[in-house]
Amino acid sequence: MEKIRLSKLMSEQGLCSRREADNYIEHGWVLVDGKPVTELGTKISPTQRITLNRSAQAQQQTRITILLNKPVGFVSGQAEGNHKPAIMLITNATRFTHDSSPLAFHPMQLKGMAPAGRLDIDSHGLLVLTQDGRIAKKLIGENSSIEKEYLVRVQGKISANGLSLLNHGLKLDGEPLKHAQVSWLNNDQLRFILHEGKKRQIRRMCELVGLKVTGLKRVRIGKIKLGDLPRGQWRYLHQNESF
Repeated sequence: MEKIRLSKLMSEQGLCSRREADNYIEHGWVLVDGKPVTELGTKISPTQRITLNRSAQAQQQTRITILLNKPVGFVSGQAEGNHKPAIMLITNATRFTHDSSPLAFHPMQLKGMAPAGRLDIDSHGLLVLTQDGRIAKKLIGENSSIEKEYLVRVQGKISANGLSLLNHGLKLDGEPLKHAQVSWLNNDQLRFILHEGKKRQIRRMCELVGLKVTGLKRVRIGKIKLGDLPRGQWRYLHQNESF
C-alpha cells in the first residue's frame, strides 16, 4: 500500500488542518502507532493509527470559532478595494448581548481567525470565522457534505422547468452542480439548501432559469442556525454545539 504524507493523512482524517499537523509534528505531539513522529514530511501507511497527545488536544480546545451575522457591504475574507473585511465587526461592542459563552473577548482571539467559507459582499447572514482547522475542513473541505441554507428573494419569470433545474441539472463553469433542495416559500422567495459553495452560485443558478436575485440571506450551516443573532453582531460557538 502506497504511503501518504502524515500531515495530509491527519487532515483527511479530520484531526486538524495540514498547517496545524506540521506544527504538532514539530512539537512531537503526533503519535503513529503509539510512537512520536517529529520529522516533517514523514510518510506512513493509511492503515497506521494516528493519535494526538494531550498537549495537542489541549491546544485544540483553545481554538475559537465565531458566528457572525454579516451585513451587506462587508467581504468575507481579505479587504478588497474600499470594502472592509467582516472580521472588523468582531469587537466587544458588537458581541451579542445574549451570548451565553463564558469566554471574555480579547482582540488577540482574532489571531489566526479566518472565514470558513464565503458570503458575497451583497449577501448577508451567517458567516463562520474560526481558528480551528477541523471545523474549516468540515465546512469547506473538498469532501464536505455540510448543508447550507439560504432564503433568496427573486424577481423575473422562471422558465417552465426552472424549479426542477435548480434542484438538479444545471452546470456552472462547465461542471454539473450537486443535487440541491430548492422550493418556493412565497411568490418572490425561494429556499435553497446546498451542499457546495461555488462563487456566487445561487445568483448564477437563478440567472440560468430567468430569475434575478434581489436579496440573499444565509440562515443555517449544518446544525447551526442564525437564529435571532442581530445583523452586524456575533457570538461564540459554544462547546456543546457542532456543525
